Amino acid sequence: MLRVQDLSVNYQGVPALTGVSFTVNPGSLVGILGPNGAGKSTLVKAMLGLVRSTQGLVDYHNQPLQRQLNQIAYVPQRSQIDWDYPVTVAQVVMMARTVPTGWGRSPGRQARLLVREALLRVGMENYSDRQIGELSGGQQQRMFLARSLATQASLLFFDEPFSGIDRQTEEIMFDIFTELKAAGKTILVISHDLGESLKNYDYLLMLNKELIAAGTKQEIFNKANLHKCYGRNLNMSMVC
Repeated sequence: MLRVQDLSVNYQGVPALTGVSFTVNPGSLVGILGPNGAGKSTLVKAMLGLVRSTQGLVDYHNQPLQRQLNQIAYVPQRSQIDWDYPVTVAQVVMMARTVPTGWGRSPGRQARLLVREALLRVGMENYSDRQIGELSGGQQQRMFLARSLATQASLLFFDEPFSGIDRQTEEIMFDIFTELKAAGKTILVISHDLGESLKNYDYLLMLNKELIAAGTKQEIFNKANLHKCYGRNLNMSMVC
């Protein structure tokens, strides 16, 4: 079980996240929803120790999550990546095996096999030698999904993976998420989509600086929660 208790973050004295608590069972696909500036990325980064929290605990299987980073795969927003960096698709995916292989050591047969299988699974095997800046948005996201698969992590975080991608990539990603869930893995996805894709999630967190609501879509999607999270200007007809 993943457990977050009373997690708070301040940026230069300004609250970015206040008292967030929730639990997630293994084998779950969790959507993190909220408007721009709601603290969604901050929540994930605080959980992983990438930003400093002012208070709170994050446990995974009853142990501090930050002591189990070898169990985690994290894919940031694509806007944070230097796409001009001279590295190929296969090299990016192979980075998933750097720690297990050992720094400075050449990847062995098992690592190469994991990378090949991951690229095949996301339909990117023919792009392995392509420089990452030559890829479309959907291809870039599939590459990072392949890297996540190659880590063999049990807890995976994706920050807005469906932004600017094609429908085929979205379908591939949800298919793989379903397979990962069946294997007992837990996936947390930051998303802006309030439409049809919500049916794919087992559990939703509605966030705006604080946790507005948590539960299934049927449990939390009501006018009061949506207005509290997104404001009165939300067009309710656009919400699935």
